[in-house]
Amino acid sequence: METNESSLKLEEHLCFSLYACSRAILRLYRPYLDELELTYPQYLVLVTLWEKEKSTIKELGEALDLDTGTLTPLLKRMEAAGLIERHRDSTDERVVNVLITPKGKALQEKAACVPQSLLDASAMEPEELNRLNDTIVQLLQQVNASSKK
Repeated sequence: METNESSLKLEEHLCFSLYACSRAILRLYRPYLDELELTYPQYLVLVTLWEKEKSTIKELGEALDLDTGTLTPLLKRMEAAGLIERHRDSTDERVVNVLITPKGKALQEKAACVPQSLLDASAMEPEELNRLNDTIVQLLQQVNASSKK
């Protein structure tokens, strides 16, 4: 990307392209998530717990890049809906474990339509989307590393 007058155009800003794409994907996901009675952040918590069934609040926060102030009320609503359980760790009361419930686990199969909707709408091959995701993850890691210097 050149640094000149053209880089001041909106369409030249990678951050705007990523932002607009993210919003479009969320609009695409909305009807599916509404049917599951989930918000997008709740869906992400479940995706994480479908992988490992148990996590700490700290681990969830790191995986989802959410602070505890955002995550705690989200988890409380999910617990009230019967999707997860929260328990203080028996060896360290400062640690709160989050476990997926059978009701939360049962949504996994129903939620398969969410990523499939992106595949269908994109008209891209799964390998293309995987490469794109790998590139975006690499960019994220580099930007995060750079911002911590």
